[in-house]
Amino acid sequence: MKRKKTGLTMIELLIVLAIIALLVGLLVPALSTVRNIAKETKQKAQLSAIEMALAAFKNDYGDYPPSYTPVPGQPGGDYCGTQKLTEALIGWDLLGFHPKSAWRADGLDALDGPGTYDPAQTRDFNGDGIPDTFDERKGPYLELATTNAFRLGYSAPNIRSGLYADTGPLAPSTFVLCDVFSEQKVMMANGTTAKAGAPILYYKANTSGKQILDVYNMADNDSLVFVREQANLIEDPPGPGEVLPRNKLASTIAFFENYITDPKITARPWPYRPDSYILISAGADGLYGTSDDITNFGN
Repeated sequence: MKRKKTGLTMIELLIVLAIIALLVGLLVPALSTVRNIAKETKQKAQLSAIEMALAAFKNDYGDYPPSYTPVPGQPGGDYCGTQKLTEALIGWDLLGFHPKSAWRADGLDALDGPGTYDPAQTRDFNGDGIPDTFDERKGPYLELATTNAFRLGYSAPNIRSGLYADTGPLAPSTFVLCDVFSEQKVMMANGTTAKAGAPILYYKANTSGKQILDVYNMADNDSLVFVREQANLIEDPPGPGEVLPRNKLASTIAFFENYITDPKITARPWPYRPDSYILISAGADGLYGTSDDITNFGN
């Protein structure tokens, strides 16, 4: 009696492996799509939380935070719209907003005195041993543990305690709110590391503006966008003959003009949300002004 052979032949094994490879090839892109959708949903939720916090801020102080950036080199030129958004919602030093803020990167008042955030913590007029500034704070308007707030610059050379080694004209010791597309590790004050995304851009509308560029000013975050662009080139230098993926928001005023214009208004182009503000996340690619950006306006 002949024994019957069992098991897979080589051809059958190759067929099984090919089927498995095909299924994996179909599954991986699907999982990537699901992850991207989940991130986009999370990012939209973060922008919604910021919007609610800004509504509460306006209810307390009568207006939205400013976003203007004076000319670099002049007083206040080291403090852009994104930094001011962070101060308004969680405080200059993440300990709450001071209602008499002079919107300065150094935390002092308009006369160079310690009357606002008092960075040295020396103002204690009532003598209770607690700096007066802590009794005067409001907020924070966002839950600090979930804000994705990170220091803008390194605290010392080669210590990645912030987003960028070189912050250009912007004050490195200040904080910014970052989106959920985590891409770089930052060392926190307690010695742990956390992943940070790109800073969320904030532009307050000029409600009296009559022209498109009078409503939102690209210069409000121009320095920050440029700093990030340079950091991206250092982290990922272009290869021979490679075309640089320029951040369109920093490249041309014309693109910014188109970017913030509501296409549904055809008779007279007009920016989105001209009575309030706009928020912009760089999206999964980390570049501002590209098709994957997530905003609180548009489609």
